[in-house]
Amino acid sequence: MTNQWNFRTLTPDQQVTSEQLAQELGISTVLTKLLVLRGITTFEEAKHFFRPDLSHLHDPFLMNDMDKAIERLNMALGRKEKILIYGDYDVDGTTAVALVYKYLQQFTSNLDYYLPDRYTEGYGISYKGIDYAAENGFSLVIALDCGIKAVEKITYAKTLNVDFIICDHHMPDVKLPDAIAVLDPKRVDSTYPYQHLSGCGVGFKLMQALAMNNQIDLSSVYQLMDYVAVSIASDIVPITGENRVLAHFGLKKLSTNPNLGLKSIINLCALSDKEISISDIVFKIGPRINASGRIQSAREAVDLLVARDETFATEKCDCLNQYNETRKDLDKSITEEASQFLNNLEGFSEKKSIVVYQEAWHKGVIGIVASRLTELFYRPSIVLTLSNGLVTGSARSVPGYDIYKAIEGCRDLLETFGGHMYAAGLSMKESNLEAFRQRFETFVSETITEEQLQPQLDIDGVIDFKEITPKFFRVLRQFSPYGPENMKPVFCTRRVFDYGTSRLVGKEQEHIKMELVDASSENVMNGIAFRMGEFNDDLKAMNPLDICYTLEENTFNGNTTIQLLIKDIKTTNESR
Repeated sequence: MTNQWNFRTLTPDQQVTSEQLAQELGISTVLTKLLVLRGITTFEEAKHFFRPDLSHLHDPFLMNDMDKAIERLNMALGRKEKILIYGDYDVDGTTAVALVYKYLQQFTSNLDYYLPDRYTEGYGISYKGIDYAAENGFSLVIALDCGIKAVEKITYAKTLNVDFIICDHHMPDVKLPDAIAVLDPKRVDSTYPYQHLSGCGVGFKLMQALAMNNQIDLSSVYQLMDYVAVSIASDIVPITGENRVLAHFGLKKLSTNPNLGLKSIINLCALSDKEISISDIVFKIGPRINASGRIQSAREAVDLLVARDETFATEKCDCLNQYNETRKDLDKSITEEASQFLNNLEGFSEKKSIVVYQEAWHKGVIGIVASRLTELFYRPSIVLTLSNGLVTGSARSVPGYDIYKAIEGCRDLLETFGGHMYAAGLSMKESNLEAFRQRFETFVSETITEEQLQPQLDIDGVIDFKEITPKFFRVLRQFSPYGPENMKPVFCTRRVFDYGTSRLVGKEQEHIKMELVDASSENVMNGIAFRMGEFNDDLKAMNPLDICYTLEENTFNGNTTIQLLIKDIKTTNESR
């Protein structure tokens, strides 16, 4: 599928702001344009952006109900009550449980954690989990990354004298659960300055508030920021505002002195002594943590994350790695099966959405399969399986389209649903499946744009190779950590030519190792274009090409150079 190239532009007022910032900061307007596109328009905002500081974290007591949560938690600690840390089974939930458990361990031994079983209990707070708390004498449960819609379950818990503090970041319904405290920056009445915390981030704010309320040095909480960075990257929340500060310092901790469980995963992924990035978490660290809850029990992931013994951590890490290999096999086979079904489905090319169901598909990987189908067919996708008598599944969306609202538009057909703009979960009776499929397709058809159904490549600037100087790259590096709403800048250079030394590489000669020049200078830029071998003939014929790319550091034999990571190539008449 061909990318639509979108060249991002500034309004006349933004252009003036960009030029003013360039003078104040002493950097090129190419770079200040990137700042303005990110909503950064003053010297002070730019200083905060380039120099994240722990003082930029918000006061946790600005969050609704935080005072109630701390009062109840202090009471529980003072009375030596049994406290249960309850979390969802994905990376965000397991890191949240690990963070809160490790912090509270300093103050009490009357502590345990509970992760619901994906297959027998499903997402979020379960009746089984509440019964477990009551039967085992836990009078306070701290629910992390779940609970915002558990209205009936919290009412049930109260009948058993089990109190709940809910720490969630998902969209609430009109009615909130009647818990001791409901901490969620997405509450309609939220007074908190930042809306996009991860579930682990909300747990972090609770521990930050506990430390502040008890005059404990905050460095004890900051030691756990590596968990928050892992959750931010894995849950694909915006890396803006407070999340940017948390990710910045969390990545530093991951790269220099990670907690033991995370360190064992880092060693396994061959990331030791490396500056760990958001993409390292997304593609290497996160999937191994996630695999535990997908294939076996999420408790094993938390066992690893809170481990104190190196031998135990290494053994547990090996288990998680094996689960991840199993997950890869399942994910591949189900994706192939679903793709084949869709390619053979009559009238599929006219549809604007994907809803596929197979009762035997493994529940643990259907979210990944939904992501794969969205990438392959570029449509909002829902993948469903049968679990506990209900059709249950995961939804993933394309950039710019709110799949949560589309599912909400079918809520009368559903038993449960929840999630975000780009990812959601849902369940329904099997008898409602066909009606849901039709209603969902109608809703998407009426609300999605043609642009959202085609891959878009947003290009931040058109530059010449002579502008890629060491200073330019040094400043560009400070835009990281990258992620949603702060993506790695994409540049375009027009009319580039082979320097004469570009060549095909890879097992099937499918990639091109490039050495390119443009008309502006004699700068020779190295680049790599994965799966773009078809452009080799144009290069050898000395045809001019327009390229889009990000700038990366490439270290080989101890030498570090700037390299172009090619995102797309077009012949010069195609990209106009």
